[in-house]
Amino acid sequence: MKITASLLAGAALALAASPAQAKWVASWTASPHAPLGTTGPFAAGSYENVTISQTLRLTEGGTRLRVKFSNRYGPAPLEIGAARIVAIDANNQEVAGTSRMLTFGGDTGAVIPRGAPFVSDPVDVTLPDLQRVKVEIFLPTATGPCTCHLTGVDELAVSPPGNFVGKPFEPVDKKQFRAFLSGVDVDSPDALGTIVAYGDSITDGVGATAGGNNRWPDILANRLQDAGKEWAVANAAISGNRVLSPGMGESALSRFDEDVLSLPNVKYMIVFEGVNDLGNRFGPQRTPPGGGGPGGLTLDQPQITVEQMIAGYKQLISRAHAAGIKVIGSPIGPYMGAGYWSEEGEAARQRINDWIVNGGAFDGVVRLDTAFADPAEPRQMREGYHFGDHLHGSPAGLKAVGDSIDLGLFRAE
Repeated sequence: MKITASLLAGAALALAASPAQAKWVASWTASPHAPLGTTGPFAAGSYENVTISQTLRLTEGGTRLRVKFSNRYGPAPLEIGAARIVAIDANNQEVAGTSRMLTFGGDTGAVIPRGAPFVSDPVDVTLPDLQRVKVEIFLPTATGPCTCHLTGVDELAVSPPGNFVGKPFEPVDKKQFRAFLSGVDVDSPDALGTIVAYGDSITDGVGATAGGNNRWPDILANRLQDAGKEWAVANAAISGNRVLSPGMGESALSRFDEDVLSLPNVKYMIVFEGVNDLGNRFGPQRTPPGGGGPGGLTLDQPQITVEQMIAGYKQLISRAHAAGIKVIGSPIGPYMGAGYWSEEGEAARQRINDWIVNGGAFDGVVRLDTAFADPAEPRQMREGYHFGDHLHGSPAGLKAVGDSIDLGLFRAE
């Protein structure tokens, strides 16, 4: 075909009229896990003919967003009658002009098949970095035990019976977990990509302040934005998680595709996981407080070896590299004094940590372990840096860990 000036001008006009290519990043995530029983303090919620609202904080702002729901572990199809997202200010008041009703293929509701994720249609709304938002979901039919994320560290409020989406209500119940929400993706014109924090309760936020957004990945997100580095930070940790075997949530190896590879534009992953493998293998044969699982939850005691642990890390690295993701590793943190610490487990930790630091398999190493550690006794956490159990960080400890990460590790390609 002969290329003429008129054809070139027409092509230029067409390009100018077309929208810019979307650049989606995972601005907020909460990895789902199976219900932890139906009774007791860790029982999964069940809902029928109520509206639930959940508060969360984005890490990267943008001009459009889409909300990701999950029925991964639901006993039956999950019906969403209506859903809305709105920005909220420091006083938890809605920001005028930011309310958006969510649709699903143009419909105002959805039925999510058992075991499936479900993503809303994108909505146009311009939000800044580190913006707090509220998501409301009307659940008209019985959900059964929810596909939840136990360590929400922020408020979930339950309405009286009925559809209160877009309407104020006085909560009849409040919780601190995530229900049916697995992520919020943002279309950001200046985003550099997504950084995934992959780990267990120490990353998930046990010990953080409820509503304070001071988990160590939150601290990292704050620092990146303050430095003008437009990275989204996705917290894909699950409390009680392990590298090799199921505990609270599927193992890190088992859930990797769903919780990391399914996220958009992932460029880096920080792996800080393994203490639960060691504690449940080498520690006393009982459920530890908080680290391996909640009281009353029976966990298996797999006969893992140091070599198997290292092989597990290598698998994560290999699978991430195949997707173009660089993997930054941290040695397993100190936990002497925790309920499942033992000399044998400590010896295994030292061997694994030596490999993480010196083995050359990771694309980079961060020393989250030493940020937590007592300089006088590196096998245990510094006093004031744990919240009383010698395992989970206090707000001060979590800040020290978030502040310890070299921002120069994250480079735009």
